[in-house]
Amino acid sequence: MVAEKTAPSANTRGVPFIGEMVEIGVALVLLGAGLMVAEAHLPSGILGVAGGLALAGGAALAISGAGAALAVVLAGVVAALAVSGLWLGIATRKALATRQLRSASGREALSGRMGVVRNWAGAGGQVFVDGALWRAQRSPTDEDADLGAGDAVVVERVSGLTLCVRRAEEWEEPW
Repeated sequence: MVAEKTAPSANTRGVPFIGEMVEIGVALVLLGAGLMVAEAHLPSGILGVAGGLALAGGAALAISGAGAALAVVLAGVVAALAVSGLWLGIATRKALATRQLRSASGREALSGRMGVVRNWAGAGGQVFVDGALWRAQRSPTDEDADLGAGDAVVVERVSGLTLCVRRAEEWEEPW
């Protein structure tokens, strides 16, 4: 009679068997990938670093649990860390690039825009900027310039619903 050997869930030192190490490693790899995706949507750096470490640790557990040699485990960890670092570098670069973009709408977007004087009388008038007619006043730095209908102006700031404008320099005029 041949006795069948069944493997207990852990050896005598409390270390999980190889199959459990692979499962934990794969779970860590999936967790790390999820954290990296979360980092792409919520750039903070912490999620990406945690994701990279989880990827590397999961790769190490899965590869060593499958019975690979130490050199293969180290190569897997280095590869996982390199991919994580590259991903973090790209995500960080894109996140910083979006912070430098100019505002596309709202009051902040009007500063620096070009417009055309529609009518002007004394210190104020109306200017046409970005498809809308705005009430405008002359900029304090441009007090001596007389503005008339058809003159090109540049918006310097916005105060409520009134634009503060100055005459556009020759190099600023689009036509």
